[in-house]
Amino acid sequence: MKKILLTALYLFIVGLTVYGQSFNIFPVTTQKPPLHGKHWMAITGKPLAATAGVMIFTKGGNAVDASCAMLAATCTMWDVLSWGGETQALIYHPKTKKVIAINALGVAPTGATAEFFKSKGMKYPPQYGALAAVTPGTPGGLMVMLAEYGTLSLKEVLAPAMQMAEGYPIEAQTADAIEREKKRIKEWTYSRKVFLTHESEDREAPRAGEIFVQRDLSEMLKKLVDSEQQALKKGKTRKEAIYAAYNRFYKGDIAREFVRGCQEQGGLITTNDLANWQVKIEEPLSTTYKGIDVYKLQQWTQGPVMLQTLNMLENFDLKSMGYNSTRYIHTLYQTMNLAFADRDFYYGDPAFPPAEPMQGLLSKEYAKERIKLINPERNNPLTGPGNPYPYEGKTNPYLHFLKNNENKLSQSSLDEKYFQDFAAGTTSIEAADAEGWVVSITPSGGWVPACIAGNTGIGMSQRMQSFVLDEKENPFNVVEPGKRPRVTLTPTLALKDGNPFLAFAKQAGDEQDQLLIQFFLNIVEFNMTVQEACEAPSFITNQMYSSFGEHTIQPGSLILNNLMPAWIRKDLSNMGYQLLFRERTSGPINAIYFDWKNGSFWGGSSNHGEDYGIGW
Repeated sequence: MKKILLTALYLFIVGLTVYGQSFNIFPVTTQKPPLHGKHWMAITGKPLAATAGVMIFTKGGNAVDASCAMLAATCTMWDVLSWGGETQALIYHPKTKKVIAINALGVAPTGATAEFFKSKGMKYPPQYGALAAVTPGTPGGLMVMLAEYGTLSLKEVLAPAMQMAEGYPIEAQTADAIEREKKRIKEWTYSRKVFLTHESEDREAPRAGEIFVQRDLSEMLKKLVDSEQQALKKGKTRKEAIYAAYNRFYKGDIAREFVRGCQEQGGLITTNDLANWQVKIEEPLSTTYKGIDVYKLQQWTQGPVMLQTLNMLENFDLKSMGYNSTRYIHTLYQTMNLAFADRDFYYGDPAFPPAEPMQGLLSKEYAKERIKLINPERNNPLTGPGNPYPYEGKTNPYLHFLKNNENKLSQSSLDEKYFQDFAAGTTSIEAADAEGWVVSITPSGGWVPACIAGNTGIGMSQRMQSFVLDEKENPFNVVEPGKRPRVTLTPTLALKDGNPFLAFAKQAGDEQDQLLIQFFLNIVEFNMTVQEACEAPSFITNQMYSSFGEHTIQPGSLILNNLMPAWIRKDLSNMGYQLLFRERTSGPINAIYFDWKNGSFWGGSSNHGEDYGIGW
């Protein structure tokens, strides 16, 4: 009876919003309490990793130090990423008052060409194994962030992760993932050795709470710290010593063993690939939405999707539509799909020709032209990429690829594998301190089932699969040696009146930016607190090409929360949507809101998954 009454109350409140009532529909009490802090805030995808951030803050480290410690800890826990993956970050520098972008995404190795993969009968690079690997980016990204913007030593920042590598009580989520994937793990000698601690028993993976020991990884981390400490003894500066460790990873004995183990298992990565790869410190892209400056990484990520969508949404009165009303859902769905169609065709590595038309894509005038395509009464399952070139004074050389969108009609079945691929891997890390440093990271790659490279303990990335082999699909994202794939990973920073306003990110593949947009609007348009915005039911479009596996698309597919009222379900069905439902549709999102009036932080973390935060 109580459940029925609560559901009825929810439906009544949502019904009021359909008619444009603009008030906070969530009670003060959320399922998870909001975090509060004055001195610092540390939030990430694993409780133990959040604790690692706290350990660094209590040593006097800044938000960059703490975020690097959290990154190292999550990499050591395997479920959603590992040390061979990639790191994408935005950092707010309080002294320069600028947002800095960190590009620590690996590149396609020598020999990784479209012709190579086609010769093996592949439509896309593979999802698993050594051939799926780009060069490891996370170790370099961590060390560059720490050297350039941190304050502590590598030894201090890696200490929690090193303790974990020596043995930590493995959580159920990771242990069960290993058990589910054990058949594939057995294909790889070094993965088998690390993961299957009870081989030949009924359950071959570790059990929840079992002390999980990673000797090879522990030795690798010790080598990094040893290189740093030896450099310090020779009179090198803190920064120079950290770069000594960086060089050992990418040019020394660690690199040689990584390459040996990779090539032994059929991979392409060479010692030159590792030695020539570099972390890039870049300018982020940005737009302004109602006086708020929103920053994302460049077009080697899907981040500009959020900027394009906000440019379009500025032309609508979202608040008057009402939170999650039919009109609101339809408007967001249509604008997001227009941006995702552009993502699917125009985004790629800006270091390689052809040059992506980002000036046009992020033009406010282009946004106004795109929304003319929206039918307010029907979903358009044939949404395709636009033509941004005229908005930067150029002629589009790829119009011949845009004329036929019939392939949008073909779709795969909505099975469990599709959803696993669509929301694969990844975690998020948010940190802030009283000095003003703010960090938002979306690291990923090397998740279970990971192919471990030799005796390094390092799981290789699976990011090669995000390339395409046919330029008709995306002429900017065709695989090529030295090139970065266009990835889903997309941290966010927002400034208001020149000060940090929000830091937020989430895990889960192609879902990321569409749910981050809704989180942002929950706060900006509907006055939710950061925790309410993290928990608020969102919706999910599958009407874009998946960045994983077979790169399938689901035209008209819309995932709603189970509690969505019947009349909205009916309206959306009548508008041509194929409806699916989930119990929770909010994240997991991690976020920090900056309360300048009171001089404090508000932390939010979604109410499912293992995301966790601590503030002080």
